[in-house]
Amino acid sequence: MATLAHDVADLDLADAGQPLIEWSAQEMPVMRLIRDRFTKERPLAGMRMGGCLHITSETANLAITLKAGGAELRLCASNPLSTQDAVAAALVRVHGIPVFAVKGEDSERYYGHISAVLDGAPQLTMDDGADLVAELHKNRHELLPGVLAGTEETTTGVIRLRAMAKAGALRFPIIAVNEALTKHLFDNRYGTGQSTIDGLIRATNVLLAGKTLVVCGYGWCGRGLASRAAGLGAHVVVTEVDPVRALEAVMDGYRVMTLEEAAPGADIIITVTGDINVVDRRHLSVLKDGAIVANSGHFNDEINLAALDELSGGVSHPRPFVESYALRNGRTVHLLAQGRLLNLAAAEGHPASVMDMSFANQALCAAYVAGHHDELRPDVYDVPADIDREIAALKLRSMGISIDELSAEQQQYLASWESGTA
Repeated sequence: MATLAHDVADLDLADAGQPLIEWSAQEMPVMRLIRDRFTKERPLAGMRMGGCLHITSETANLAITLKAGGAELRLCASNPLSTQDAVAAALVRVHGIPVFAVKGEDSERYYGHISAVLDGAPQLTMDDGADLVAELHKNRHELLPGVLAGTEETTTGVIRLRAMAKAGALRFPIIAVNEALTKHLFDNRYGTGQSTIDGLIRATNVLLAGKTLVVCGYGWCGRGLASRAAGLGAHVVVTEVDPVRALEAVMDGYRVMTLEEAAPGADIIITVTGDINVVDRRHLSVLKDGAIVANSGHFNDEINLAALDELSGGVSHPRPFVESYALRNGRTVHLLAQGRLLNLAAAEGHPASVMDMSFANQALCAAYVAGHHDELRPDVYDVPADIDREIAALKLRSMGISIDELSAEQQQYLASWESGTA
């Protein structure tokens, strides 16, 4: 096992990583049930899989489950700052899974790690941001005929993949795990909401009570972040481009305005949109002295970092994950985690109990496409509804919660149209 292909920070960290994996496993009962099933049924037997995911203790439990299902798996990081080095070492040394990920890796090493995963000629892909799939289509065309299908975890990745499909560029079917109700209703809302606040506080130790915190984007991640920030006493402002979501934010009790209006009064701005240059030059130039800017969208594109550099006369590093830009106008702006995923760079990402459902979707969808890929044309598909319901039922069962079932009479009533006002 010592000769297993890998590139991690230090294999000797494995002894520290294995307890982290086991700790997360305690909060992932659905994954445990699926692993037991996979061990017996082996739905991924002989399948070569390539995963570009956040290498965390929760992801480790997914990887172990996929291997139990028979997959020949290679993993790399989906973000240069999200890897837990001890977990990466444990996956290699304890579990025999090739991992190519080092926290803080530069861009060249990051893409080298993606290439190392693709060197395994995957038949199934598992992505968190679509970098693996994009690299396949851009630079590894020779491998495309052998790829059967894939899954995608994030909003950002799904946006990229739908654009590929619309352009006719996507060469194999992909299940949009992010679109599962048991993923975005819980992972995006509760997971991103809590873990982003966790990353903000770990990086800065600021008191949120009384601060004006601007949430850019009111999708499921934005909803969760706004709720948690308000719960800690922040005055939450929401910015949006979608009128329906903006109206929902108003009805939920938040102030809604343009970012141009909100920026001068903001103590903290956090982006969760999946788009580029959300916080742009015109916003950065009017921020108050000491304002904090961060991002919990997948890529570090949401804040115009080039403009921040141009507006700045120098950068200092007062705390880990804090870069303080001395602007030429005399003010200082604090950028967190290099504009990368705050919740994974400065904290530990989503709690394991939330990732239990997200990764259950990944595992079951991988098994689904392994068995049904020949029925699907190259496109982006929603998670099959029966998989979504099964995961919700398993989660409820693990929590000791029972729900009602429709009687035969009720089912017949709902399926008919004849009954009306008596």
